[in-house]
Amino acid sequence: MFRRKSHNHDQEIDIAERDTKLVQELRDAMGPLSGRSLKFCSDACLRRYLEARNWNVEKAQKMLEDTIKWRSEYKPEEIRWPEIAHEGETGKVWRANFHDRHGRSVLIMKPAKQNMTSSEDNIRHLVYLLENATLNAPEGQEQMSWLIDFKGWSLNTNVSIQTSRDIIHILQNHYPERLSIVVLYSPPRIFQAFWKVVKYFVDQKTFKKVKFVYPNNKDSLELMKTFFDTENLPSEFGGKATLKYDHEEFSRLMIQDDIKTAKFWGLDETNGDSKFDHVDTESTT
Repeated sequence: MFRRKSHNHDQEIDIAERDTKLVQELRDAMGPLSGRSLKFCSDACLRRYLEARNWNVEKAQKMLEDTIKWRSEYKPEEIRWPEIAHEGETGKVWRANFHDRHGRSVLIMKPAKQNMTSSEDNIRHLVYLLENATLNAPEGQEQMSWLIDFKGWSLNTNVSIQTSRDIIHILQNHYPERLSIVVLYSPPRIFQAFWKVVKYFVDQKTFKKVKFVYPNNKDSLELMKTFFDTENLPSEFGGKATLKYDHEEFSRLMIQDDIKTAKFWGLDETNGDSKFDHVDTESTT
């Protein structure tokens, strides 16, 4: 028994040493970094990109360089709540005031409350909340959980397949290993037709994290208990808590978080600092 335990411990050490070695290899491959790109490329970030590419340094480097380029153009860390607050008026997506059992931030989504008038604003709103959920994660916690309530959902309230594809692309390519679980709570049968199309855009790693959950299914209930404390979980998802979205209150919270975001990234909001320093990919390939 003790030998087996020692063997497992040795394996853990070997894996940890391998991970540390590959993280350093990826950092060396990326070359000199500065500004926000240096801030972004923490060891934890590099591990996520390596994990997403099965610890292949070359593939992880390509993925990370693409993200840095995307961030330099899209500037997700510069999106501020007043720019996209109109997208959140109905409470279609927001960050919950509780964490899951592992301390992960939780995003609650209610597709039936979709109020999108612009696909671009709809995506910017979600990207803003991804950044916000990451900012508010406890130290050492890299992932988040999604709870999607399908009550009242119909094809008329659903986003287009193209918008869904764009969101999946951003999530998989620029926020790798950020998702722990995506709970699709009580989706109607008609959703299956939409899912059959959309799932082909989802990679295998993400696909395994998507869980169909039904309130009268024993396995579903056990799954929810594994990830969430029923005392905190809203009743809409089988818990005991009351769920209420207050747009004014959430807006005040986001305005405060915008200040935290600017401070984290070292942005001077008074003089319009908007540059995301990025790696010169030509010099590192």
